[in-house]
Amino acid sequence: MSWLDPTQTAEKNKPFLYTSGFPVLNSSLFPGFHTPMVKSSFSATVQVPDGFTAVMSATKWEHRKADNTFLFSMEQPIPSYLVALAVGDLVSAEVGPRTRVWTEPCLLQAAQKEYDGVIEEFLVVGERLFGPYVWGRYDVLFMPPSFPFGGMENPCLTFVTPCLLAGDRSLADVIVHEICHSWFGNLVTNASWGDFWLNEGFTMYAQRRICKELYGEAYTSLEAATGRALLRQHMDNTGEDHPLNKLRLKIEPGVDPDDTYNETPYEKGFCFVSYLAHLTGDQSRFDAFLKAYVDKFKFCSVVAEDALEFYLDYFPDLKEKEVHKIKGLEFDSWLNVSGWPPYLPDLSPGQSLMKPAQQLADMWAAQCLDMAAINTVDVRQWKTYQTIYFLDNILKRSPLPRGATEKLEEQYPHIVQSNNAELRLRWAQIVLQNQHEPGYQHVRDFLNSQGKQKYTLPVYRAMWNTSEGTKALATEIFSHTSHQLHINVRNYVRKILT
Repeated sequence: MSWLDPTQTAEKNKPFLYTSGFPVLNSSLFPGFHTPMVKSSFSATVQVPDGFTAVMSATKWEHRKADNTFLFSMEQPIPSYLVALAVGDLVSAEVGPRTRVWTEPCLLQAAQKEYDGVIEEFLVVGERLFGPYVWGRYDVLFMPPSFPFGGMENPCLTFVTPCLLAGDRSLADVIVHEICHSWFGNLVTNASWGDFWLNEGFTMYAQRRICKELYGEAYTSLEAATGRALLRQHMDNTGEDHPLNKLRLKIEPGVDPDDTYNETPYEKGFCFVSYLAHLTGDQSRFDAFLKAYVDKFKFCSVVAEDALEFYLDYFPDLKEKEVHKIKGLEFDSWLNVSGWPPYLPDLSPGQSLMKPAQQLADMWAAQCLDMAAINTVDVRQWKTYQTIYFLDNILKRSPLPRGATEKLEEQYPHIVQSNNAELRLRWAQIVLQNQHEPGYQHVRDFLNSQGKQKYTLPVYRAMWNTSEGTKALATEIFSHTSHQLHINVRNYVRKILT
């Protein structure tokens, strides 16, 4: 249970409560079998003070106004980690035939504008690819700014960071990942956290499959390249041979379960699922398999052997060829050997978007800026991940030559002043890497506006590792904003600063 002070909310008037059940933390909320192997339905009665609203990951709910009591029931069997509750000053608005957004009052208009009609489009494509959406409603709760995670895929009620409210729908597709958990994770679940890749690897593949349908192969390949870069960074930091860089984990006594939550099950898992698709030789064949896989194991929990045996049985031609024993690509090696994926899906279609971004970054890193050439590139036409790729390349080339950061800031006010958190993060990192003092206010504003762990910790690391001046900046900002952060994020930042 997370109890937030009013200062940790958007309205800053009332406290807020929410559960964070993954992976076994709901054991503090109710007794039961806190393993993803066990699934059950549930019902709950939640009485809250006047002025507060309770919401849960439930298929049915009723509000008894006489005593402000909310009655919930989840009719489908789910693992305990997906039981979710939030209580706060909450209001809602419909944004589709089976979707409403829940927020604090001050965020409702922004959430409604950002997601009106958007989520239904994602759901429809998901149903066409993976089978019926069985959970009835797909509601979204935009959490207070101190919420440390990107999202949590609780059935019927996904929790997401308010950082997705960019104001221009540029991050709306991020929610596709949580939607795909409706099939991979919530409906077909890993039976143990050692096979977490079954949840996340299949979901990453499904996310990119939907985005390929909606946005095309080039843009989806570019997004996947961003994910691959994160996997490379993770493995460089930990060492490829680290035992936690296997797809199948043995979580030994003394291992912090939080350390198992990294890029490996997501991106290496995506590569393995992509390899399974590659072996079939045809996208439509693999699409049909995914739909059959979900139908076969719906409401069940599975281990890797269940999924892979079903795959081989579904494709008898591949089983006969013994594709699971191809040297260096054995299914057993995929699961049990640490290191870089032995197969990487072809992301070359993304080059049509990546190459212009790389070339522009090269221009900005040149000793003599050619502003005439730079002005010929209209980055305003770029979608989010192309701009992200450009900024990542700027960051790799930083510190830039003298005066280039000031020119960069003047050239792209739409990036520097964007509400898109992915762009704000990267601009903050560029500012710090180049010790661009006029941009330090941007760093302050960004850290004051949100407390998402994925954004907050890299910025503090950049401040702490750059110079004595940025160390002082880190200490100053933390002293003013620490009370707004989730206790876990607060403790992580303290470790960085010491």
